[in-house]
Amino acid sequence: MKLKYLHFVRGVSINQIGKLGMVLTTSSFITFIFLEVLRMMKVITNSYVGLITYLLLPSLFVVGLILIPIGWYKYRVSTGKSTKELLATRFDQNDLQKSRLGASLVRTVLLFTIINILFLSIASMRTLSFMDEAEFCGTACHSVMSPEWATYQVSPHSRVACVQCHVGEGAGALINSKLNGAWQMISASLNLYERPIPTPVHQLRPSRETCEKCHWPNKFYGSKLKSFVTYQNDEKSTPLYSTLVLKIDDGEEVGKAGIHWHINDKNTVKYASVDDKREEIIWVEVDQPDGSVKRFQNKKLNDLEIKSEETRIMDCVDCHNRATHIYEDPEKAVDKRIRKGLIDRSLPFIKRESLGALLSSFTDSETASNIITNRLNSFYRKNYPDLLGVKGEAIDKATEVLKTVYKTNIHVGMNIDWNTYPNYLNHDKDSGCFRCHNNNMVDVENKPINSDCTLCHSILAYDSKEPFQYIKPVSSADKDSAMHVYLQEEFLKSFN
Repeated sequence: MKLKYLHFVRGVSINQIGKLGMVLTTSSFITFIFLEVLRMMKVITNSYVGLITYLLLPSLFVVGLILIPIGWYKYRVSTGKSTKELLATRFDQNDLQKSRLGASLVRTVLLFTIINILFLSIASMRTLSFMDEAEFCGTACHSVMSPEWATYQVSPHSRVACVQCHVGEGAGALINSKLNGAWQMISASLNLYERPIPTPVHQLRPSRETCEKCHWPNKFYGSKLKSFVTYQNDEKSTPLYSTLVLKIDDGEEVGKAGIHWHINDKNTVKYASVDDKREEIIWVEVDQPDGSVKRFQNKKLNDLEIKSEETRIMDCVDCHNRATHIYEDPEKAVDKRIRKGLIDRSLPFIKRESLGALLSSFTDSETASNIITNRLNSFYRKNYPDLLGVKGEAIDKATEVLKTVYKTNIHVGMNIDWNTYPNYLNHDKDSGCFRCHNNNMVDVENKPINSDCTLCHSILAYDSKEPFQYIKPVSSADKDSAMHVYLQEEFLKSFN
């Protein structure tokens, strides 16, 4: 007679510990199957339900399996009976009697063992797959990762899974990432994490293994035309254009060196910074064709006893430090929305008022939304009441766009304000390129690293009313040189 499941359950549930173990294994197994079916049907997509499904339920299942033999051991010790005697009292002779295929109990235990192994294997694989999803990374630890999740979803890499940059290839990288993730969960649970999260992130995979799988430096050649539009704070939000020809070559071709020369695999640029933020550079070393090394020292730091904690070989993220989780500058954020038509430029003083609304407060999202709404509506109600009927929809749309900008970039709980995380692609004074390309970074002959803007781009227009501005050279003696000098002077005015 076959050993029935309920009979087997009664047999192994020898005391309260055994019963608890059986309840945990059975209930967690059934619940896991139920939730997994719902997740596969996409009826449930919530990450917290995923945590319960893939972390809590398998853990309870394992705990239940452990409790069952513990219950048997406790009962054996308390009764003084052997395991064989206990089996004889819990199961009938038909269960224990050996046949050609073995005892019914042995076959049942073997069957359940195989089911348990299969279940735990599938659960483990599904757990790893779940933890590789971007939704898990962004929403499971909501309070900590909410800012990164918000910026990730509107980034150029929103279709690239988090693990492709944050987790390396191979078993070692997987184990390290999970150990690091376990510590992050502990930090989040015990409120041990820093606010804001410090950068740069050291757990990122090398850019040679990530960025360069899609962005191949040796294939960056030629030039790229780029036009930037800023809007003035006047009534018409007048546009001004800056147009650049970006030289993106990597220097493979003689005389064609451009921006990506820095990461050509034939060039090695090393540097050391004062602290972990990599903002103030102590020295830069560049390998020369003859095998020598040319060193540039920051003369501002000569008198300081500064020891670098890190010597880095320059790669993609030294410039593209916000390639994915991009926090915007408020003025550039408004300019971008006006250019895209999300904010109607025909609204009087819309640039000025939008920027003022965004900068009015650093508070919780709901209060900020009310401030933004009141700021715009009050301004147009007081100064342009006739527009409320004609342009009311455009005002409401601008309000909603600004609320979204605020919610994406400002996260009070994590102490993230405007420009908390600087973007080194921006040409702010003493930032970006100017961390190295400045007059303080000199070689042994006191010659500074070249900071001529035309090294990386030609300027066709700068804050011009037209996208392309024709500039006459200062002198006809050397037209190209004179034009470069003039353009450089004009370009650098914004940093003085």
